[in-house]
Amino acid sequence: MAKFELVMPKMGESIMEATILKWVKKVGDTVDIDETVLEIATDKVDSEVPSSAKGVITEILYPENTTVEIGKVIAIISQEQAGDAASVPAAAAEIKSTATAPAAQATQTT
Repeated sequence: MAKFELVMPKMGESIMEATILKWVKKVGDTVDIDETVLEIATDKVDSEVPSSAKGVITEILYPENTTVEIGKVIAIISQEQAGDAASVPAAAAEIKSTATAPAAQATQTT
């Protein structure tokens, strides 16, 4: 089973952390690529963070109202079929935001 790490995305040059406002998905929920997993806030912008992989949320590492450093793993997404090419992200997913933002990152672990 492949596991993907959902990472707190970088929201801009001067942004070093973000606060988790709301987990839209919970442990055990299925997600598709680009489906919103959580909502975050920085001092400059509020954003939705999409899934960077298709699978099941198996672990949420930080509760709501927690401030997390950019680049930290915030959730684990597991896949039943590791060989399913459609579920492996070709590139990092885009953040749906009211401001220009860099892409969210995913790292595959085994």
